[in-house]
Amino acid sequence: MKHRIRQKKALTFDCMKNTDEKRQSALSKAQQDYMARHFRHHKFVRIARILILFLFLAVWELAADAGWIDSFFFSSPVRVVTCFLTMVREKSLFVHIGVTLLETVASFLLVVLLSLAAATALWYFRGVSEIAEPYLVVLNSLPKSALAPLLIVWLGTGIDTIIVAGISVAIFGAVINLYSGFLQVDPEKLKLVLTLGGSRKDTFSKVVLPASVPVILSNMKVNIGLALVGVIIGEFLAARRGLGYLIIYASQVFQLDMLITSILILCAIAMGLYQLVQMAEHRYKKKG
Repeated sequence: MKHRIRQKKALTFDCMKNTDEKRQSALSKAQQDYMARHFRHHKFVRIARILILFLFLAVWELAADAGWIDSFFFSSPVRVVTCFLTMVREKSLFVHIGVTLLETVASFLLVVLLSLAAATALWYFRGVSEIAEPYLVVLNSLPKSALAPLLIVWLGTGIDTIIVAGISVAIFGAVINLYSGFLQVDPEKLKLVLTLGGSRKDTFSKVVLPASVPVILSNMKVNIGLALVGVIIGEFLAARRGLGYLIIYASQVFQLDMLITSILILCAIAMGLYQLVQMAEHRYKKKG
């Protein structure tokens, strides 16, 4: 009798074990299928992007060669590459790229630090935030190109003016977005920290700031492009070096190949900077 009971228990255990193994294998198969679909989707997106780019370049070159568009005004891929190689040989292009990159990175880092500090201060002092909110909205809506001549009068035509112009484009929107993100943190978690004896500083450092990291990273992706826009606006008016200056110079002397080459380099810089911030965001998500 005892032997039969043991046999039944052993059979039950084996059945449960087989069932668990089947579930795990089924789950593993489902995960593998999902990863395979995910990989195929991203591969398709990358290939589609490359094909669209090459199709655009081919149509552009064909239109210029066939006379459908005036290559003097619209240039062509071959003329752009020729102009780029000429500028590389003259060794002036890298100076302009380096200056624009330096100004953009400096503006971006200052925007991140200043917006975090300002949003934190608004979160700590709710009365100040209520007073300052309409002013932030107005300043964010103000066309920043209108401020550039004023900045030149105040600061001159040096690199400081261009960095401040880059900051002015992004700072107000960044403060508003970060402050809104801070307010969206779960209030029940804040109450829990306060109930357990934590201070307002503890609620910010242990709850609000960690929960707002995705908002901060998303904000940084926007700000890197806005900082570049502000820097180019500043270089249009107050620079003797940089890609913005190169664009204005090329338009004044009707070297449109140089102008379009400079614009395409700006596009590449904007994409590269955005990808760097996006890589930081992906790395954070993997750790999370």
